[in-house]
Amino acid sequence: MRYTKNWKEYELIDATNGNRLERWGDKILIRPDPQIIWNTEAKDIRWKNADGIYHRSNSGGGSWEVKNKDIQTSWNISYNGLKFGIKIMNFKHTGVFPEQATNWDLLDKIISSSKNKK
Repeated sequence: MRYTKNWKEYELIDATNGNRLERWGDKILIRPDPQIIWNTEAKDIRWKNADGIYHRSNSGGGSWEVKNKDIQTSWNISYNGLKFGIKIMNFKHTGVFPEQATNWDLLDKIISSSKNKK
């Protein structure tokens, strides 16, 4: 897996017990992730003070528990000049997959290199 240090407005803060604690701009979200298989102690205080928590339903899907009314609408974040509209959706997603940033970096490098050759 590739890693980028260029994110300023997204951060995977912690991950345990099947959940991810993430910062999206100035909002803190907790979302389930089936790849989080370890069960360590959730020491970070933001686990208790998250702006929004997605709860899975036993029958499929789920819903958001919104603790901060500001996240009921979308907000924006950026990455290396790209702008993204973030919105909590009824299937746990936010509209952006931050792990794809390394691909955006690669595409930017290829496109910039191509422009310089002309």
